Amino acid sequence: MKASWTVVGFLLCVNGVTGVSAIGQTRENTAPAPGHGSSNPVLVELFTSEGCSSCPPADEFVRKLDQLQPVADAQLIVLSEHVDYWDHDGWKDPYSSSALTDRQAAYEHVLGLTSPYTPQLIIDGDKEVHLTDRQQIESAFQQAAATPKIPVLLDGVGIDPANPRLLRAHVATDANTSKSSADVYLAIALDHAESQVLRGENGGRHLVHTAVALQLVKIGKLEKGKNFAQDVKVQLKPGVDPLTLRVIAFVQTPGPGKLLGAALWKSAR
Repeated sequence: MKASWTVVGFLLCVNGVTGVSAIGQTRENTAPAPGHGSSNPVLVELFTSEGCSSCPPADEFVRKLDQLQPVADAQLIVLSEHVDYWDHDGWKDPYSSSALTDRQAAYEHVLGLTSPYTPQLIIDGDKEVHLTDRQQIESAFQQAAATPKIPVLLDGVGIDPANPRLLRAHVATDANTSKSSADVYLAIALDHAESQVLRGENGGRHLVHTAVALQLVKIGKLEKGKNFAQDVKVQLKPGVDPLTLRVIAFVQTPGPGKLLGAALWKSAR
């Protein structure tokens, strides 16, 4: 057992500063198993790029969030979303996607921001935070952890025996008690990825990524006052090893907007 940290203390630790102070509660140094325990899911989206020299510290930050789970009473579900507008500056990010660039642009519009940038952190769909503002991050995580969520069940995840590129899953939720309908998404992500960057701003660097989004699919809608249950099939991209994946189901108001619930599945390899 170890003492749980304040997020500010965690940030100091990640930045190499010793003397992290602990608060009273204790917790295990692992994330709770999906679907078990009372930890509240918090979705942490990182918009990043291998072509951006400011991004590796943010990549490391979300890796540590995923590994250490420093927020009491929360299950931090991270998702690294690689945008493609850096691809023309000397290095094409192998994980970049125009669809994820469009998702970031939608956030810019909804949040009233002037232009997209990397690295950018979005917490629970409605809070933008900056790594340089520790108090802002502390407040955003505490607020997200304290916000009730709709329970989401993600189970039956596996590969179709007749088609090794077809992923199957079952997604279900409790009744939507919010004031509006919401979209239900399934994200397919690499659990871990590494790159040796040869050119561009990060030329010569070895980069490590966590929960790298490969596919983000809208699988349905959760209507107000109703629940949701659906068997899902997703055709995986060629060359993807199912044993390297994690799957995230989440419910989000349109916009994209506020997160209403989420669940994580990781391979037991």
